[in-house]
Amino acid sequence: MNEYNSKRNFSVTNEPVGKVNRVNNKRIFTVQHHYSRREHYDFRLLYNKELVSFAIPKGPSYDTKDKRLSVRVENHPVSYANFEGVIPKGEYGAGTVMLWDRGYYVYDKASDFEKGPIKFTLFGERLFGKWALVRIKDDNWLMIKDKDEFAGKKSIKKFKTSVLSGKTKKEIESDNYLGISLTHGDKVIFKKGKVTKKDIFDYYSKVYKRMKKFFDNRLISTVRCPSGNMNEKFFMKHLDNSRLGVKRIKDAYNVSSKYYFVKNLEGLLSEVQMNSYEFHMWGCKVNDINKPDILVFDFDPDVGLSLKKVRDGVKDLKRILDGLGLKSYVKTSGGKGYHVLVPLKTNSWRKTEKIAFDVASLMEGKYPDRYTTNIRKNKREKKIFIDYLRNKKGSTCVMPYSVRLNEKASISCPIKWSEIDTIKPSGITIFNIDERLRLKDPWESFFD
Repeated sequence: MNEYNSKRNFSVTNEPVGKVNRVNNKRIFTVQHHYSRREHYDFRLLYNKELVSFAIPKGPSYDTKDKRLSVRVENHPVSYANFEGVIPKGEYGAGTVMLWDRGYYVYDKASDFEKGPIKFTLFGERLFGKWALVRIKDDNWLMIKDKDEFAGKKSIKKFKTSVLSGKTKKEIESDNYLGISLTHGDKVIFKKGKVTKKDIFDYYSKVYKRMKKFFDNRLISTVRCPSGNMNEKFFMKHLDNSRLGVKRIKDAYNVSSKYYFVKNLEGLLSEVQMNSYEFHMWGCKVNDINKPDILVFDFDPDVGLSLKKVRDGVKDLKRILDGLGLKSYVKTSGGKGYHVLVPLKTNSWRKTEKIAFDVASLMEGKYPDRYTTNIRKNKREKKIFIDYLRNKKGSTCVMPYSVRLNEKASISCPIKWSEIDTIKPSGITIFNIDERLRLKDPWESFFD
């Protein structure tokens, strides 16, 4: 393993350290599709407690007429057999490694693993039947398919996913881009359940597909918590992150400031790396900054107000919006109330704010003992403050599927209207969100 270990910096790459371990007698083989500077397939056979390895530029072929060049490389440790991930730039073999095939093999007793030929039968998920590796000169060998019932019947080109994870090259890169460089991953962010920075990192990696339509070309703010102490969190508008998109915007005093937006999963995870765990979004697109496309209502109940009254309030709002012909979507706030969002594009922030104020005022006028549009705490005793002010330019609302930085580790999670009576505002958390993610996204058609 000396040659293998000498080529790698294990403080940078997450490849396994080479050790000669005791292994069972079952002879495994593995094929890793290696998207390095020169794309190739790494074919490995377990022999004498190590993986005898060949780099095959064009990959194996089921055509018996093909003689595929196979360059003998250093033996790898058995632990490398299930390796899949991204080897960082500047490291030996830098690039994406996908576990393309695996199984076991039986070799002809006359085979010579040093001088060749090596004759063997493969029992894999994609490669089957009889094969041979024939040495030409030095480290150059040829991999040839022998004639049998499998010959000529398959093409390797159709297989573009991992046999380990089922993921494509791009998905592996997305998952691994910052899993390698994530620092302080074991730092506990939520004491309850001991949720770590790595757990939050993994959560956003998993949920990004659902959040993407809200991140796309939309300015964000975040809540950062560098120390892991909930009493030391702070709201960030100007993120100064080179992995994010940037937009300069002038305020009412004509002062220009930088605002940021997430372009891809890499950008989102880079913010988690920088201790941003809660995400808030603007109600407009970057390229249409003065034309909002989301109407937001935030229900903020007075202390001690019953959950039933909060739920009744959300239902009252839905009835009014239905009467106006506006399709609405509801999500848990992750705190004390619910958020109701309406996809509605207008030609000005003033118009959007007026619509929100008019709807809130209609509810206040109809039920003055239940609702208020007055932001002052002393004016909302035993009432729900309908926060329409999130519809001003520069205001934000919590993103769907964002983690909330509270001790419950709750999620601001989209739900169906029919679930409003069964799911509490902070009832969906990082501990039970997986159950929701197995269901259809209730906000899938939000922008349709």
